[in-house]
Amino acid sequence: MRPARLSPVDVMRVGASGLRTRPLRVFLSALGIAIGIAAMLAVVGISTSSRAELDRTLDRLGTNLLTVGPGQTLFGDDSRLPKESLAMVARIGPVQSVSAVGRVDVPVYRNDRIPKGQTGSIAVYAAQPNLLETVAGEVATGSWLSTATAEYPGVVLGATAARRLDIRQPGVRVWLGGQWFGVVGILAPGQLAPELDGAALIGWPAAASVLGFDGHPTTIYTRSAENAVEDVRAVLAATANPEQPNEVKVSRPSDALEAQRATDATLNALLLGLGAVALLVGGVGVANTMVISVLERRAEIGLRRSLGATRGQIRTQFLAESLLLSALGGLGGVLLGVAVTSAYAFSQSWPTVVPLVATACGLGATVVIGAVAGLYPAVRAARLAPTEALAAP
Repeated sequence: MRPARLSPVDVMRVGASGLRTRPLRVFLSALGIAIGIAAMLAVVGISTSSRAELDRTLDRLGTNLLTVGPGQTLFGDDSRLPKESLAMVARIGPVQSVSAVGRVDVPVYRNDRIPKGQTGSIAVYAAQPNLLETVAGEVATGSWLSTATAEYPGVVLGATAARRLDIRQPGVRVWLGGQWFGVVGILAPGQLAPELDGAALIGWPAAASVLGFDGHPTTIYTRSAENAVEDVRAVLAATANPEQPNEVKVSRPSDALEAQRATDATLNALLLGLGAVALLVGGVGVANTMVISVLERRAEIGLRRSLGATRGQIRTQFLAESLLLSALGGLGGVLLGVAVTSAYAFSQSWPTVVPLVATACGLGATVVIGAVAGLYPAVRAARLAPTEALAAP
């Protein structure tokens, strides 16, 4: 006589019956798997969403912004850019727009009664009218310095400077360089030019006529053609200061955003390692549950063996239970990981991106864990002799 073969539906039904009899233990074991899968999927999802937001930011701001600033002399002193450097940089062929700010060594206070030492570390810069257009900056409230207002005592505050001065709306005055300046606007936080966030910006002509600004730019901002960024970068120092090009610093602000990716990748590797540990702990939990299940169900195993069940069918039954248990944990982990990613991305105003490959790998990992964790208990159950199993208390 040949033993009857179990169909896939019968295998699933028999495996699920063993799980239904111990719901709490099954839940706790599946929870270990779910936590590991959710942790790994959330790390990948949040990282991918962050990179998607970074790519969107770079597409909006552009990667063709270059900055030129003074470096140091051979003796370690701070150098200065020539007054003509702005005009010379503008003559570079691929340069599409150029602007600049110049440091004005005067303090700024909320009013004329603040002690001199309490400046709030707010820098004062003379600014060109096209500065915001060049650095892709935005005005949060009020307006930017126009060609007309740049000649009068008006000031635009960076986001951080406005917060330090406790100014939320334009229309008030600040005590700047021993003179009253009217606040005409407040900037939104910038990403490619964060140094402007903590600054008070006044018109280039007003800085010269009212505060004695010497006209030397502190930072020059340039936008060049996308396909010529590196070529422009190579000649900027020599163009801005032909006599001492080694005393000029040239940087690409978008490189800082690109470096953020490398930092995120290192942190993600650490978090993925922690998720793998949690997944391993979950696999141990599944194996422990299945071993205990074999010990508790020896009488059931013996009865089935006496009724004609083969060792292969017993082995398949317990292996199916282990796979179903891991699959439940994996499915719960995927749902939890997607929920965590979506919630975090929504809180940061990022696009929600959960890679399909990561989801498939997470579910595949649960199948592998279930097979490995259930293999030994299944083999142990199949090796029990019917008489020995039925004699168990």
